[in-house]
Amino acid sequence: MCSSLPKVLHKLAHRSLLEHVWAAAERLKPQNTCIVYGHGGEKVRHHMQGQPVSWAEQTEQLGTGHAVAQAIPQIPDSGKVLILYGDVPLITSNTLEAMLESCAESAMSLLTIELDDPHGYGRIVRNNEQEVVSIVEHKDANEEQLHIHEINTGIMCVPAEKLSIWLENLSNDNAQGEYYLTDIIAMAVGDRIAINTVSASNSHEVEGVNDRAQLAHLERYYQAMQAEKLMQQGVTLRDPARIDVRGEITCGQDVIIDINVIIEGSVEIGDNVQIGPNVILKDCRIGAGSVIEANCVIEQATVGEECSIGPFARLRPGAKLANKAKAGNFVEIKNADIGEGSKVNHLSYIGDTSMGTGVNVGAGTITCNYDGANKHRTIIGDNAFIGSNTAMVAPIEIGEGATIGAGSTLTTDAENAALTLTRSKQKTIKSWKRPTKNK
Repeated sequence: MCSSLPKVLHKLAHRSLLEHVWAAAERLKPQNTCIVYGHGGEKVRHHMQGQPVSWAEQTEQLGTGHAVAQAIPQIPDSGKVLILYGDVPLITSNTLEAMLESCAESAMSLLTIELDDPHGYGRIVRNNEQEVVSIVEHKDANEEQLHIHEINTGIMCVPAEKLSIWLENLSNDNAQGEYYLTDIIAMAVGDRIAINTVSASNSHEVEGVNDRAQLAHLERYYQAMQAEKLMQQGVTLRDPARIDVRGEITCGQDVIIDINVIIEGSVEIGDNVQIGPNVILKDCRIGAGSVIEANCVIEQATVGEECSIGPFARLRPGAKLANKAKAGNFVEIKNADIGEGSKVNHLSYIGDTSMGTGVNVGAGTITCNYDGANKHRTIIGDNAFIGSNTAMVAPIEIGEGATIGAGSTLTTDAENAALTLTRSKQKTIKSWKRPTKNK
């Protein structure tokens, strides 16, 4: 990967490769999940901190069989051991379920796939009865075996008791000088253990990541699948190739999403919502009938029904817009409640605020919510009108129906249904001359 970051911590759809594999395994509700780590191990352990996993360190990289052997002390003698790879991120739980079902006390299961070009992969060798008898690595294969198109993915499910015995008998007498996990296949044949094969649904499901080009390839495939799911649910995507889903998205009916939209975390979108181009949605909820114009960022915020957002608006964590509210172009809202039908039309910052219904906020308005040490709250009553270029120094309360004159800086509360303004007297100095540059 040409990186200081361990390969399994590189991200696909905003989650590490390892997290993708771990999540697929977790859906099977395993008794124990053990991660075998080597290069960059402390970073890997820190990344998975808090997750229900155990760890086994492989201090020397002596092959896949040697790696699995490091986890044997944590594996009970009974049960099934499912062996996965941290750099194969798109393996599905459905495929793994099928492998568990085909593994028993007297049978193991092996995940295979047919490839048009099997170069570099271990080949599945079968006898005349089409039973698996061995796996031959590409570098050890003879001319006849190189023509086999069924390849080993490396993913297998093995009876725990048998696995422990077979790993003790592995040899590194091969071209790589490594302990191949695949050599246990021949041992299983010798012990009359059935080898059941399960076919992967497609090649992408079992593709590993060894460089950034392969990572980008799987990213695009993953995103194409997410786009396909959305369209099957009735979402209109202006260009399915230009949406990135990096979390979970739930959509209502007749949603329209324009190009270059990024979805992160958990996002819920109601019926008839329109999302403009270049929008980032992260851990937020968009109510039915709302319109999100171009170039908006909405993070950990809630947008009610029939709201209008943007263009170029930013809703930061804690922003809550009631139905039919508006946050216009170049408006930033943080930790604030915007009441039903209230409008913050443009060029304004509203933070730590409770705003009533029917409020109109003029351009250039800010709530001065931070005094250098603490945050304070601004309260704006129903139907207040805030003139352009107003600064409200919190803590402060603007009464219901109050009107604030343009250009005011308020430091005390404004009364209900009254005009409040702070403004210096305008004057003209006729004798004034504009300075000129020194020659």
